[in-house]
Amino acid sequence: MRAAVCLRAGDPEVIEVRHIPRPAIKDGWSVIEVKGFGLNRSELMTRQGHSPNVVFPRVLGIECVGVIAESATLPVGAKVAAIMGEMGREFDGGYAEYALLPDSLLMPVRTDLDWETFAALPETYLTTQGSLDVLGIAAGGRLLVRGGTSSVGMAALSMAKGHGVETAATTRREDKSKALRAGGADHVVLDHGDDLAEQVRGIWPDGPDYILDLVGAPTTVDSLHLVRAGGTVCVSGMLSGSWAIPSFEPVAMIPSGTKLTAYHSDDFKGAAGASALQRILDEVAAGTYQPNIDRVFRLDDIVEAHRYMEANQATGKVIAVP
Repeated sequence: MRAAVCLRAGDPEVIEVRHIPRPAIKDGWSVIEVKGFGLNRSELMTRQGHSPNVVFPRVLGIECVGVIAESATLPVGAKVAAIMGEMGREFDGGYAEYALLPDSLLMPVRTDLDWETFAALPETYLTTQGSLDVLGIAAGGRLLVRGGTSSVGMAALSMAKGHGVETAATTRREDKSKALRAGGADHVVLDHGDDLAEQVRGIWPDGPDYILDLVGAPTTVDSLHLVRAGGTVCVSGMLSGSWAIPSFEPVAMIPSGTKLTAYHSDDFKGAAGASALQRILDEVAAGTYQPNIDRVFRLDDIVEAHRYMEANQATGKVIAVP
């Protein structure tokens, strides 16, 4: 079979598409014929060498969709998705024609969506669902998404719109404003780094009720002071590439009553996310949510896909198909 193998830490060119043996079934694991997979920032970080437990060479990919090729627990041909659970880190992931995955990660689903649309949804929309759940969004609320043109940002706009929430999204590029509005943003804020608070207060004088911060550590403290008094900030991404807030002082940096939380994608892996993913697929099929596909690559073009992702060119989800 063909697989995109990351040979060592480095630039996109360290990934090579090679012919390797198709994995064999083993107890508690099933072989999936991969029909598509989304690309994620965590794979970029792993490729760059920021995942210390990863041993190279490794087939990357923290998610995939496809059909059962061999299994002792699920029928051959059943449609499934899988995310997280150390895919592409402790064991080979979805960047391949076939993947050997733990049965505990598999989410059987029913859908007539095409494979490209299906591939754009699992990690992105389950992360979004979990993030909005911990934020506690409700109809009539006001949500600011920082990092709005990311795949999770676009999904959050679409999902929040479906829940009757007023939305605003940040971007550093004016040419992406149209796509954000089409994706569900009621307001678009150009983040120049110095007047964001002024712009947001011009929309909502008291501040948003919720902030989904996908930029991560460098903007978290700013978000805590931007959300309304008593509002909630959820950090679910690290588009900045930074993991930690230097010299974080909670008492000094978190305004009284304001809430800071986070969402971890592993919370919706396997059986925990199966029913939520089915609902998401149904909502996309009904036109309530948008898949927000930015670009589709072939497996053979995975190096170009990583360059594209690393250059922050996408507005929405980047996917690949074998």
